[in-house]
This record gives sequence, structure tokens and C-alpha cells, in this order.
Amino acid sequence: MEPKREIPARSVLDEIAVKSGVAVVVVDRSGIEVSASNDNSICAALNPDGELVGDCAAHCGRALSLAAANSGVVNYTCHAGLACKAAALYYDERPVAVIAGRTFLSSENYKAATARAMDGDWANIADRLFDNILLSGSPTVLDEAIASIIKRSVEIEPPIIVSVPEEKKTEKPLEISAEPSADRVPRETADIIAQMAQRLNSQRFDEPVYPDAQHKAEPATDASAWRSFLASLLSKDYISARNAMIEFLTAQYQLHSIVWLERRGDRLESTAVSAALVGRSVKLGIGANDPVLKDAAEGDMPVELGKRSDAENRDSQKMLLFAMPVGNEVPAALVVLDRIADAGIRRQIARFCAAVAHQLEILRLRGEVDKREQLAEATRKVTEGLRHIDSADFWTHLTRVSAELLQAERASLITRDDNDEELEIRASIGILNDLSKVKDAGDRVARIVFEKGKPVVVTDVSTTGLPPAEPERNYRSSSFISAPLSVGGKQIAVINFTDKAGGTPFDRRDLEMLRAISPQLASAIDRTRLKEKAGEFEQLSVTDTLTGLLNRRYLEQRLAEEVKRSNRHGYPMSFVMLDVDHFKSFNDNFGHLAGDEALKLVAKIVRDTLRGADVAARFGGEEFAILLPQTTDEEAATIAERVRHNIESAEFPHRKVTVSMGIASCSAELCSTMNLIAAADKALYKAKDRGRNQVCVFERLKEMPHAY
Repeated sequence: MEPKREIPARSVLDEIAVKSGVAVVVVDRSGIEVSASNDNSICAALNPDGELVGDCAAHCGRALSLAAANSGVVNYTCHAGLACKAAALYYDERPVAVIAGRTFLSSENYKAATARAMDGDWANIADRLFDNILLSGSPTVLDEAIASIIKRSVEIEPPIIVSVPEEKKTEKPLEISAEPSADRVPRETADIIAQMAQRLNSQRFDEPVYPDAQHKAEPATDASAWRSFLASLLSKDYISARNAMIEFLTAQYQLHSIVWLERRGDRLESTAVSAALVGRSVKLGIGANDPVLKDAAEGDMPVELGKRSDAENRDSQKMLLFAMPVGNEVPAALVVLDRIADAGIRRQIARFCAAVAHQLEILRLRGEVDKREQLAEATRKVTEGLRHIDSADFWTHLTRVSAELLQAERASLITRDDNDEELEIRASIGILNDLSKVKDAGDRVARIVFEKGKPVVVTDVSTTGLPPAEPERNYRSSSFISAPLSVGGKQIAVINFTDKAGGTPFDRRDLEMLRAISPQLASAIDRTRLKEKAGEFEQLSVTDTLTGLLNRRYLEQRLAEEVKRSNRHGYPMSFVMLDVDHFKSFNDNFGHLAGDEALKLVAKIVRDTLRGADVAARFGGEEFAILLPQTTDEEAATIAERVRHNIESAEFPHRKVTVSMGIASCSAELCSTMNLIAAADKALYKAKDRGRNQVCVFERLKEMPHAY
């Protein structure tokens, strides 16, 4: 019989976990975690009480039975994509599973987990998921960890048969007391520091080192300084940690020129530089699948890149690339342009980069989650803000909501006419002068953005080659951001921001914010423009295309409404019919185009003569109609006479033009739509019969013999 073996002491499990860089967790047969060393924060977040539930119970919760059925050791990958290796051992004569791993071995599983944290079923616990993500490059790490645990386990009396019942049974957890660390950092933080320090231990940091003879470097930092720096790294955000690393390396090794490369799509592009390179044009990049990155990630030395010229020394030298691998990928790397002749220092820097790579990736993921939450909140605010916009101030409100999110003191929104491509300033805020009155407003930047269809973020406008802005605009900042808003691939507007609060320039994060809210802005603009067009189409459907007056269909509807109002409230109301005298002969003598021009001029005179509440329409051919609400027949006669006189006095091409007019007013005997139209038409006929160019009132015709 194989001897029965008890798990090592907790301190030993902690040591193995830190040294191997994986989690070491003890789980009893009821699915209770009795101890956890360097646990993956994903597992801790999914099971905050230490009791394995749900999918975790189906994997780590069954690790003991799986291992017992597989000669004592089993490999598996859990639902979270974490690789694990479990061994069946004992604690206090109780069967337990010791699980080593809970680490990502494949980039695919790692990406799937981050997707679940950002947009999937883990989004509600995303703030806890990235405290201690574990990533390993090879399953060998798990094999070595389990082998070390078994080797250091304690042989006890002969084994007993392991029986694992189906039902859960609560067991007393392992009691462990741990002394607080000397520097009083949390246990999880201390574990990570120890883990990184373990990876660096093969190279001493308390011995004097010199990059090369010409630098005359001070001695490198001692071990306590390294530990202090690593501890401070854990409390920073990703950007701050990245910048701190660059500063730390330049100070410790007297380096001057360091470029940080970061994954951007399928390439690693320069995103930060050391102080000596600030303000200089630095464009370095390398394909994410370049074999050079793989070589740098797998070794403990940097790889040499192509030569760079050194004008000061009239020499050339190769650049050194230090990889920061995470699993089988390299999301970031350092390129050092300085000469580093000492192989020991090269190795120190390479190991340092490898040691902090995982934690930097955790910080980056935290930042991604925070950014997603911020963008989601921004989107919510925009959606909520747009929901309550009154149509009267839509453009201004939309511009103001956007400016507040981007912390811009000035903003403008510009659209372009689809037909003549003229730019129209829809709204501008925080700008002293009215942009709508500025000649060629938008031609300087907005038109370019319309044509390119791509956003621009400018830190300093003086470096762009753009013509300077007019002095009277009084911009406080030289930085601006301008972005197109599109629907279905068609640019419908451009929104511009400048004078960021606090005087800082706009950057990539502002652009990401703008991209997040752009769909909502574009959708709102598109709906508003469609409403505007619908209003225009509705107007066209009731408007005469030749004269611009309302058409007969609209007038009859409106007349019916006024008749009801007059009958209900006793308001007076009059209706006028107008006909151009001898219009057929005008067309016959001068042509239909000349006749159309004459009708347009008649319509203009009628429109200009009437009051604001009066309604004029083209009734058909050369006939027009006028609705005069709350107007008696006497008042109507006065208005009609004024119209007739103005037309007679106007200058028409070819010959003088006159009109005949008939009026009918609502009364007890006459107040229906069709009767009013018929009565006004009879009065018009009588005006023509009497010699044209005059006004007749239907009510007065009753007093005349033979009026009908």
C-alpha cells in the first residue's frame, strides 16, 4: 500500500504558491476551501465565502473525487478557463484535494474571461476580478508545484479508503494563524511582492553595477528599494505604473532614452517615452506576431533591433527590446535606445520586465473595466439627457450635454446641407461671438472632418499646419477635438470641443468618451432631422408649388374648423374668392411662363397685404381664396379692397393685371363650408359681371334686384 500523506504546513503551501506564481488551495470533500495561498482573484470573487458554488462546485468542488479516481492526481480546466492540477491528500486524517494552478495557460481563455468581466455575466463583480490575476506560460509550472507539494507532504499511518459521499458535509476549516508582515501590507499584496521578488532573486540588486564605462553609474538600488518600488506599483493605475517604471529604470541605470510599446490592434506601438525623449518625434512599432517578440519573451535577455543613428557620437548602435510577456502573448515591451554593454544589467532589466508584466496587465484590465463603467455611465447620462430635450432647444441642449461630459468650456455642432454642402452652425456654447454670423464658419476644421470621416484630437494646433483662428475668438487653449457623427456610414454632423476645463489638452481618453456617446448623439440628430424633413414634406403636401401659398385641400380643412368655431362661439368669419381678370388672354398673348410669373406676383401681393392670422391659398388655375377668421363682412370688404388696389397698382411684366373678388360671411342663415364657398363664388361671378376689377359682398347682393 502507498503511504498516507498529510498536506504540508500552511507556510510551506504559501512558499510554493509564491515561488511558482500559481494558487495553492486546499478543498475538503464538501467543497469548502480550508486554505488558499496566492488565490486567483477571479476565484475569490466568484466564491467570496470560501464555499464553492455553481460552476465552481462542478470543477474545484469535485477535484477530490476526480483525483481519487485517477491515481491521486488529475488535470482539468475549469469553467473560467483556469488550468488546475489537483492531488488527493489528507489533512488531520480527512481527505482533501490540494489544487495548484487556477492560472491561465492560453490567451484565448484569458481573453474570454476579460470579455465576461467587461460585457458578460461577470460584469457585476468586475471591480473585484482583477486584484490578482494569475497567468503562466506552461503547464510545467503546475506539474512542478504539485510535485513539490507531494514531496514536502508528511507520511503518516497506513492509509484508509477514501470515500466521497455525494451530499455536502460542513467540516471544520483549517485553523491558521499568520504573523503580519513587517511592513504591514495586506497579505495578498505581500504575496504578490514576494512572487515578483522570487523571480528576481537569481540576480542580486545590492551589488554595484555599471551600464558601461562611459556612464560612471551610481550603485544600483538595494533589495529593500526594489521591494518598496514593487509595493508602490500595486497601488497605482496602469498609466501611472507604466510611467513609474520608465522613471525607475532611467534613475537606477542612468538610462536616458526609453520607449514604451503597447498593443494597439495587431501591432505594438509607442505610447510613452522617458523624459529625455518628450517633445521629440518617436515612432517605433513592431508586429504583435513578430518572432522577435517571442524570442525576447522566452529568454532572460533582450533582443537587439535595427541600428539607430547617433548624431552626437557619429556612431550607430542597436536598440534593445525587453518583453513583458503575459502567458503566450506580449501586450507590452520596452525599447532602450541607450548603450548597455554589461550583460548582467541587460539580464536584470529583462527579468524585472518579466516579473512585473502580470501585475501591469492586471492594472491594465482594471483600467479597462473602470473605463467601460465610465463610458457606460456617460452613455446613460447622454441617453437620459436627450430623452427630455424640448424640440425648441434640441441642438443647444445636445451640444451642452456633450460638452459637460468632455469637460469642454466651448463646443459647437455643425451640420451640412445634403444638396449644396453648405455648413450650418446648429449650436455653439461658451463662445462669446455668434458663430452663425462668422463668415465661412466650419471651413477651417469641420469641413475637413466631414470629408475625411475621421475624428481628430489635437494637442497643439500650432503643430498641425492649420490656419490660425480669428483673434476675436479668444481661445484659451491650443488643443481641440473634432469628430464626425454618422448614421449608416453617412456623415450627418460634426461636433467640436475646445478649451478643456483645467487647461489640459484633449487626449485619447476624451476621444474614447466621444466615440462611446457618438451613436446616441447621431441617432438623436438623425431623428430630429427626419422630423424636420417630415415637417417640410407635410408642408409641401399642403402647399402650392408654383405660388408657395397653401393649396385648396388645406384651405377647405381649415375653413371647416373655422365654421365650427364660429357656430360654437358666435365669432364672425369671412371667406373671399379672388380671380385674375382676363388671365386666358394673358397666357395666349405672352405664354404660360409669363402667366406663371404673374400668378407668383399676385400671390406675393396677397400674402404681403394680409394680416398674420389670415390664410391665403391657391384654389385652382388663376383662382385664389382667403380665409379671414373673426372678421365681419365690412372688415373683409376693406381688406379685399386693399388687396385689389395693391395688385392693380403693382408693376407686372407685359401688361397691367387686375383681379375680381367675392366675399361671403358666416351668418345665421349661411354658415357651412360648402355654402360659404358657393356664396363667395356667386359674389365673385357678380363682380366679373359688373365689369371686373372690383369687390362684391354676397350679403349685399340680396338687397339688389336680379342679384341671382
